Amino acid sequence: MPYNVSENWIKVYTTGDAFAAEVLKQGLTEAGIPAVTINKQLAAYNFGEVTVLVNKSDFDKAIEYIVQNQID
Repeated sequence: MPYNVSENWIKVYTTGDAFAAEVLKQGLTEAGIPAVTINKQLAAYNFGEVTVLVNKSDFDKAIEYIVQNQID
């Protein structure tokens, strides 16, 4: 069976700002919480959303990180 991100990963943040999503992903990773981004934007227009995902087992830690760092 091929690797399926949706089975093990859960959304913790969605934004229209690709840079903000990358900064959050980096912060989570540095805090020991592996994270990935899925960019669904149209590159030429920066229109759409970018989602940050973490492993289901890290969801609570990721939400705590987001709250502690006052990420909107």
